[in-house]
Amino acid sequence: MSATGYEVARLDELESLPGPGTLRWTPLRRRFGITAYGVNAYTAAEVGQDVVEEHTERTLGHEELYVVVAGRARFRLDEEEVDAPAGTVVFLRDPSVRRGATAAEPGTTVLAIGGKPGTHDVSDWEYSFAAYGHLRSGDAERGLAVLHEGLAEKGESARLLYDLACFESLDARHDEALDHLLRAVELDPRYLEYAQDDDDLAAIRGDPRFPS
Repeated sequence: MSATGYEVARLDELESLPGPGTLRWTPLRRRFGITAYGVNAYTAAEVGQDVVEEHTERTLGHEELYVVVAGRARFRLDEEEVDAPAGTVVFLRDPSVRRGATAAEPGTTVLAIGGKPGTHDVSDWEYSFAAYGHLRSGDAERGLAVLHEGLAEKGESARLLYDLACFESLDARHDEALDHLLRAVELDPRYLEYAQDDDDLAAIRGDPRFPS
């Protein structure tokens, strides 16, 4: 199924092609015209067939992430063998590691995602999601540390400054919360509207400095 802004498909309905050796390749990046990262799927009909060809990424210098989405794979990572049932994630940050995998069950499918390190621009929301996740788990200090990490890496971000203000308001750090809230509003006026009824900012809303 396709639409102007998105496409939806099943792996087992997409065109697959023979790859090197016994590899069967579903070229997801080519199929959808993806330009942000490399992504492909590999499926083995029989036990012992390849689902990742043996190789390194020395030439391209890519990081790679493999996700076993069906069946069971047996990975070879340099001299180590790893049993990988469905749901296993294998990440290779070192391009020089020799990797390969074969199917341990019929119908094993592995999703492979790769790209050059340092080219991805981490979104602000990733830091915010992690910070609030730690807050909901009862570790507010760790959440604050994640937001400060995000600001150190991304520079001044209205989203991160606003979330930091919310955290500090909840943690009775009112002066810091007001400073960060005011800066967030200065950078992006949309946060002025958000602040008016945000429960996380209730503790500082009565302060004369609170933006309105």
